[in-house]
Amino acid sequence: MTPTVAGVLLAGGQSRRMGGGDKCLRPLGGQPILAHVIARVRAQVGPLVLNANGDPARFADFGLPVAADAVDGFAGPLAGVLTGLEWAAAHAPDCEYVASFASDAPFLPTDLVARLSAARAEQGADLACAASQGRSHPVFGLWPVRLAAALRQAMVEEDIRKVDVWTSRYALATVYFSTMETPAGSLDPFFNANHPDDLAAAESFAGT
Repeated sequence: MTPTVAGVLLAGGQSRRMGGGDKCLRPLGGQPILAHVIARVRAQVGPLVLNANGDPARFADFGLPVAADAVDGFAGPLAGVLTGLEWAAAHAPDCEYVASFASDAPFLPTDLVARLSAARAEQGADLACAASQGRSHPVFGLWPVRLAAALRQAMVEEDIRKVDVWTSRYALATVYFSTMETPAGSLDPFFNANHPDDLAAAESFAGT
């Protein structure tokens, strides 16, 4: 565990491509997708918060604090990152960084935070994010709590919503993760369940 890093699970979206509802609560291998994510994340961070809008009671079984978006209007992943940063500032003052995770990625790397932290330190970067198969995945990122006010200003006063627009203002370390070879075939560790068909594909990899 990295005690100076808090974690935020991003579940604040509207899941339109999945047909609405909480896609992280869809079953996979006999338990909710979110349960798989928490199992892979728990040992990587200290305090952990779930960013979700609406009635928090639907997540009661997971035993996590739930924080709604810090800005209104379903403003996307950046709103979740800001929520995590402001939550850490208020509830986990010993944590200098927050790691963000998509809540619909049940196979995310168990060494994600360690590798992001190492790359950020080695490169002297402000931020770090993951990449695989030629694509960056900024929702899997490492963010300094000290930038919370700057991010709030960018979102509220400049109406910035795209993650890469905001991260371009800072030194960003990108960490590449290889495809996982499993008995069921090759798997992108950042596979996410966006569509109903994705759930069927994920079932073949459950337990990986």
